[in-house]
Amino acid sequence: MWTSTKSWVRRATTALVFLCLANGFAAGASLPHYLVTNDDATFSNGVTFYTVGAGGGLTLKQQVLTGGFGIGGGFFGANRVAVLNNGSAECVYASDAATGGIVGIDVSTLEVGGSATGSANDSGATNGIGLAMNAQYLYAGFTSSNTIGTFQVQAGCTLTFVSDVSVAGLQGGFIDGMAIHGNLLVATYGDGSIESFNIASGPPVSNGDEQNSTAYLKSQGATYPNGVEITKDGHYALFGDTATSTVVEVSDISSGKLGKTVMFSLGLAVSSSNILLSPDETLLYISNTQGDKITAASFNKATGKLSTGCASSRLKGYSSSWSYLAALALESNAGTGGVIYVAEFGSLSSIAMVQVTSTGGKCSLKELSGSPVADPNSSGLLSIGSFPPRSF
Repeated sequence: MWTSTKSWVRRATTALVFLCLANGFAAGASLPHYLVTNDDATFSNGVTFYTVGAGGGLTLKQQVLTGGFGIGGGFFGANRVAVLNNGSAECVYASDAATGGIVGIDVSTLEVGGSATGSANDSGATNGIGLAMNAQYLYAGFTSSNTIGTFQVQAGCTLTFVSDVSVAGLQGGFIDGMAIHGNLLVATYGDGSIESFNIASGPPVSNGDEQNSTAYLKSQGATYPNGVEITKDGHYALFGDTATSTVVEVSDISSGKLGKTVMFSLGLAVSSSNILLSPDETLLYISNTQGDKITAASFNKATGKLSTGCASSRLKGYSSSWSYLAALALESNAGTGGVIYVAEFGSLSSIAMVQVTSTGGKCSLKELSGSPVADPNSSGLLSIGSFPPRSF
């Protein structure tokens, strides 16, 4: 009788485990899969949602109006989209550069949950409002007022303004790219200088490590950091430089502060202002922002070293439809990411789709036959993101 009871308990427990797993897989499978844009439209701005299909293809689902206005341009590194998926909240946040607001959109309903503004002094009307966030706070880089605003994340994809802090580059540059890992926020200023902040208590406090990058000093100002990425373990910060070739700099931040950057020259394609690490951190994707292609560099996450990888051919529509390449996003949050999505800035803004193949330490990048996909709601697309977001 005791043996039978134990057997029944085991069977019941096993069934319950499988049921929980099945429910867990179902819950995970039910998450929508989107590519999102900040259209940055000067009249009636919005966020456009595309469903991601088999093979990485994109289908326009709908635009969600933000109620504000964009400026149709600005800094490459200041990404105007931030995505949150922390288990209890599924949100896309977007900034309205002209009107100064930040809007939270509920991914489950594709409706605006709420909006917030900073102080009366906070403005991003010249070159945009860049965003970076963790589960507790969203940080907004206001390029006109040169301030970083801190907003507390609330239920329903809403935000509450906490405070702002004035910042400036060593040459007087304005806040540009930002990235977060743990209690560290790393920023660029678009003038050759970089700085990190402690955000353990919410509002950023400078770590006193503001410095000019190695490439900036070596080039006498012709090269400067723009976009920022931080490795999953928080050991390295990577900077995509605006330059006459493909230049990326790497700083060791394992001490909790920025170390002197190491410069890597990775090709002749013009500029590298937007960068994105693959989910497995084996490749660094580089948007040759003032050129016409995408570059992938091999990355050693243990040493922080970069080496030449591969590059795409010229992307379709260059000069005839679009003028610049900008932010990057990925189809998948596993491996090398599957398909790279690239914002194409122009009067006919669009999103390029580039397939990544990587085997035996060698990679290739090939634009898909259905690429690019038009963004009819934008004539100045710079910022895109993906939901669910990458885990770091």
